[in-house]
Amino acid sequence: MYQTISLSLPLQAAASQQAFHSIVAGATRVRVRLSYALSKRRRIHAGSCAMPFRARTATASLWWSLQTVFNTHHTHSLHPSSIHLNFHSLALSKPQFSGNCDEFLPWLERKAGSTISSSLFIGKSSYGRSLFASKIIQTGDCILKVPYRVQITADNLLPEIRSLIGEEVGNIAKLAIVVLIEKKLGQGSEWYPYISCLPQQGELHNMVFWNESELEMIRPSSVYQETIDQKSQIEKDFLAIKPVFECFHQRFGDFTYEDFMHACTLVGSRAWGSTKGLALIPFADFLNHDGVSKAIVMSDDDKQCSEIIADRDYALGEQVLIRYGKFSNATLMLDFGFTIPYNIYDQVQIQFDIPEHDPLHDMKLELLHRYFVPPPEDMKGLTYPVKSFSIKEVRSDRGKGKGLPQSLRALARVLSCTTSQELDDLVVEAAQTDGRLARRPLQDISKEIQAHMMLLSLFIQLIEEHNATIMSLDSSYSPSLRERLSVRRLMARDLLHGELRILKSASAWLENYCFSLT
Repeated sequence: MYQTISLSLPLQAAASQQAFHSIVAGATRVRVRLSYALSKRRRIHAGSCAMPFRARTATASLWWSLQTVFNTHHTHSLHPSSIHLNFHSLALSKPQFSGNCDEFLPWLERKAGSTISSSLFIGKSSYGRSLFASKIIQTGDCILKVPYRVQITADNLLPEIRSLIGEEVGNIAKLAIVVLIEKKLGQGSEWYPYISCLPQQGELHNMVFWNESELEMIRPSSVYQETIDQKSQIEKDFLAIKPVFECFHQRFGDFTYEDFMHACTLVGSRAWGSTKGLALIPFADFLNHDGVSKAIVMSDDDKQCSEIIADRDYALGEQVLIRYGKFSNATLMLDFGFTIPYNIYDQVQIQFDIPEHDPLHDMKLELLHRYFVPPPEDMKGLTYPVKSFSIKEVRSDRGKGKGLPQSLRALARVLSCTTSQELDDLVVEAAQTDGRLARRPLQDISKEIQAHMMLLSLFIQLIEEHNATIMSLDSSYSPSLRERLSVRRLMARDLLHGELRILKSASAWLENYCFSLT
C-alpha cells in the first residue's frame, strides 16, 4: 500500500545472530497511515505502492500553530485485542485452549509441508487469542518459522482482478481485497481456517471505528485529526476500487465500505513488512505485543521464511510475547486498538508555521526551506510535514535537554528575530561553524530567553488542554459504562497521560534553562 517499509532492528540474542547469518531483515507490523508516507530514517524499498503503508515508527503528533504564542511574546517581555492491555505487568490467568482454532496449526503445517512451531499453542488469555509455550523455551530458541509460500500477499490477487486495479491503489488496499474475497468464498477458500480466525468488526478498537463522541475524548491529541484523515483516505481508496468490485458482483456479491474499512484495518494491524514486501503471516499474528521485548518477526530470504527467536526464557504455559515495534500509544490505539498505561516510547509531535503577520515572514520562510527542509531526494520518505518535531521525554530538567530537538530550539531562535540583521547574523554564524542555522545560543541573552519562553508557553497551553480533557474523562466515569466505551475511555486516558508526561518534562527543562540564563 505504501512505497517503502520501515525496519525495526533491535538487538538480538547471540543465538539469534548466528541463526541469521544470511540476509536477514527485521519486520515490523505496518499501519494504514493518514499521510501514507514513511519515515526516512529506517526504510527499504517495497515496490510501487500508491496507497502507502508504514512499518510502525509513529509518534503521537500535535498539530499546532505558534501564531498565538508568537503574538504573546512579541507583546510581553517574557495496540490485537478487544480489551485494555497492560503488557508491562502481565498477570496471566491460566490459559484456555482456543477451541475454534484447535485445527489451525495442523492445517497450516499441512499447507506449508513443514513444521511451523513445536513450541507454541493457541489459547485465550485475558487479552484474547494468544500464543503460549507448549514446552520450556530458552533464550535463542527458534519458536516459529512460517515459509513465504503460506503467507498472504498482494500476489494472491486473482489475475483478472489485479488487471483492473489502477496504480493509485496500494498494497494495503490490494491485500484488503484479497481478505475480502477469501472471506466471501467462505469454506470454499483455501485460506478459510485462517480468515475465520480473524477478529470481527465489533471486536476491534482501532480508532477508525470510534464514533464522533468517542473521538472527542482525545481531541487535544493530533491523533484525533489523524483518525479523521485516515477514515477519509480509506473512503477515497474504496471509491477507487468500487468499480472493480462491481465487475465481480455476481461472483462475490456486494462489498460495502464498512467491509473494506474492516479489511484495511485487519491488514494494517496484522500485516508485516519485510524484504519480501507486505504480508499476512498466519499464526505469527496471534502473538501479542510487549513494548520491552526484543523479539521480532524476522525475514530470512535464503530460507524463504519468517522466523522468531525467543529473547528470554518461557515456562510451560506462559504467554509468549514479541514487540510489534517501538510504538507510542497514539500508534497503538490508532492501528492496533490498545494502549499501554506507561509507554516508554510515547512521543509528542509538534508542528507549527511562521505567523503570516510576521514582517519577516518571507525571509524566515526562505531560511526554513534552506536550513530545515531535507533535500528533495529525501522528501518522499518523510512521515510528517517538514515543520514538525518529535518531542521525547526529557529525563532531567537540569541536563542538556535530550528529548527536545535541537532543530526545534533553533527554529524558535529564528522566529524570535525581529530584524533582518539578526537573521543575517545567524546565517553568517552558520557559515562560520558547522553550517547549521541557530544551533548555538543567541548572543543576546534576552532573545535566547524569549525564544525558549515561546516554546514554554506552547507546552503550557498544551498541558492545560490535556489536563482539562483528563479531568473531564475522570468526572464522566461511571461503572455502568458500556464495555466498549469503558475500554476506549481507558485508552484515551493512557494516550493523554503519556503525552502529558512528555509535555511536562519538556516544560520543566525549558523553565530551568530560562532561569539559568537570568
